[in-house]
Amino acid sequence: MADPQDPQDAPDDVPDVSGAPDAPDAPADPELERLLGFLRDSRSFDFTGYKRPSLTRRIRHRMREVGVTSYDEYGDVLQLQPDEFTALFNTILINVTSFFRDADAWTALERDVLPGVLEASQGGPIRVWSAGSAAGQEAYSIAMLLHEMVGSGFRERVKIYATDVDEEALAHARQASYTEREVAGLPERYRERYLDQVGGRFVVTPDLRRSVIFGRNDLTRDAPISRIDVLLCRNTLMYFNAETQSRIVNRLAFALRPDGVLFLGKAEMLLNHASVFDPIDLKRRFFRRVRVDVAEGSGFTPPWRSQSRAVVADNAAQLRNELILTNPVAQIAVSADGRLSMINHRANAVLGLADRDLGRPFQDLEVSYRPLELRSHLASVAETQQPVWLREAEWRRSGPEPVYVDVHLVPLTDHTGAFLGASISFTDVTRFRQLRVEVEAANRQLEVAYEELQSTNEELETTNEELQSTVEELETTNEELQSTNEELETMNEELQSANDELQSTNEELRDRTVEISDLNAFMQSILGSLEAAVVVVDPDLVVQVWTRQAHDLWGLRDDETVGQHLLNLDSGMPSAQLHPWLRSVITGQQPAVVGEVLQAVNRRGRTVRLRVTVTALQTDSEQLAGALLLMEDVSDDAPGGPAAPPAAGAEV
Repeated sequence: MADPQDPQDAPDDVPDVSGAPDAPDAPADPELERLLGFLRDSRSFDFTGYKRPSLTRRIRHRMREVGVTSYDEYGDVLQLQPDEFTALFNTILINVTSFFRDADAWTALERDVLPGVLEASQGGPIRVWSAGSAAGQEAYSIAMLLHEMVGSGFRERVKIYATDVDEEALAHARQASYTEREVAGLPERYRERYLDQVGGRFVVTPDLRRSVIFGRNDLTRDAPISRIDVLLCRNTLMYFNAETQSRIVNRLAFALRPDGVLFLGKAEMLLNHASVFDPIDLKRRFFRRVRVDVAEGSGFTPPWRSQSRAVVADNAAQLRNELILTNPVAQIAVSADGRLSMINHRANAVLGLADRDLGRPFQDLEVSYRPLELRSHLASVAETQQPVWLREAEWRRSGPEPVYVDVHLVPLTDHTGAFLGASISFTDVTRFRQLRVEVEAANRQLEVAYEELQSTNEELETTNEELQSTVEELETTNEELQSTNEELETMNEELQSANDELQSTNEELRDRTVEISDLNAFMQSILGSLEAAVVVVDPDLVVQVWTRQAHDLWGLRDDETVGQHLLNLDSGMPSAQLHPWLRSVITGQQPAVVGEVLQAVNRRGRTVRLRVTVTALQTDSEQLAGALLLMEDVSDDAPGGPAAPPAAGAEV
């Protein structure tokens, strides 16, 4: 995330956003809170910790764009038009940044901060985190600085992590491709060394690009990246309310090494977090995590040894609190008087709960009866102080498929055994249930296959018995064949006399063949004398005759066409129009289609006008034997000139 572009938002150089008390917000709008809960549950974008005035302006801007006036109506639009989610997130998560933004601060980072970081690393790895990296310019900027300062060992020593909540911005950053306007503020020496110009755009060199690792991270919910030397989080905290800012600042402190440096934007001061961060350079927004060190002689005493028991206990309590809040299993706690006492981050996202629900009677919350009735089980846990497991409760949420959860109710007691309340955990077991169902289905299939195998074995035994019987029958048949052989010898003598008769018949066939050859030659001369192309097909539209004129028209020889399906020929023939005519003639619906003029493309790629006549072929028994196509070129430049076509669809 980066600076706001909304005209109503604070400008980038006004340092009154982060670290100063929030202006009192207007009373919570139930419709807006329902919309934010819907965005959190359906798309895992949790905006409930954002400052309401700026958030309201941006959501209402999108509502005006789509023409609705209420948050509930806009929620309906989001459900009906999933693409609207992208437009809304792009409006809320305005990703505006640049290379070396606030040049004075970057100069101080290079001159005063990074040399100390490199010296403290003692030649070891250097880890950098750009939180809210938007399109990646700031991550690539610090990569350029460190590459200049570290030199040849840059790839081995430096790891740069760049995160954002906006997947679209991350996709842009991973491409590492920017317009001329986006690189306008980049010093010329960096542009020449670290950018390649490709097709009017500037692309980060592969060596520098591989040093930056991009990933999605929600600062309000996800665990921070640890052991960081330099953490850039510029003009991101300004979007959140004071409570969410405090939670994020603690996570940023946890992410940094003891000598690590936090680099904020102009609009962020951390005035309310002096117990967590000390300013190094307040004007340029450099901070270092607060440390409590005690010197013993010339050595260094680790912080955990120098802290008092109260501080250690406080740190342990904070760690336990963070452990519960960041638990990947949705978990809530209900006090002995039946009120909601604790919600972790996963429960916020999954159960639709928020910090405002803390202290409310558990029985008044939707989670007490959905996905299943918990009030009676909670009373049982309070009475017996025994845990209760509720397996695979079906929970139908906004998606098409139901979710199945295991609910675990555990009593919480003090050292005397007094009942303090109960912890309720919700574990998503949808995938495990699906696997179990698949295993059960596979077992059923195996049982069916085993039964089929038994049946097949019995059939094989029956077949074996039948084969034994068949062998006996074959022996009997062999004897019969012996007798048949003797009969065949007698028949052979009869065939000799029949052969003599066939000789005389063969001579007659030779004479008939000569007559047929003459007749074929006569027919070829007739077909060759016609101006039009002639094609004869059988009832299956397989070509039987293909004249020379057809070859001249379509460019295909008779050896390429005879025996082929007419409509499969690769030519400019108007197959789509011919097909219904051929079918109507071959099936006897009409005796002929005469004089239809069609557009086609001849062998030379020219458009020609064809007069097509389709006539049925009949045998002596008046059965349909196929069809005859007569195709005549009647184009203006065709031999003989154009002729007036007869009426379309005329029948004979």
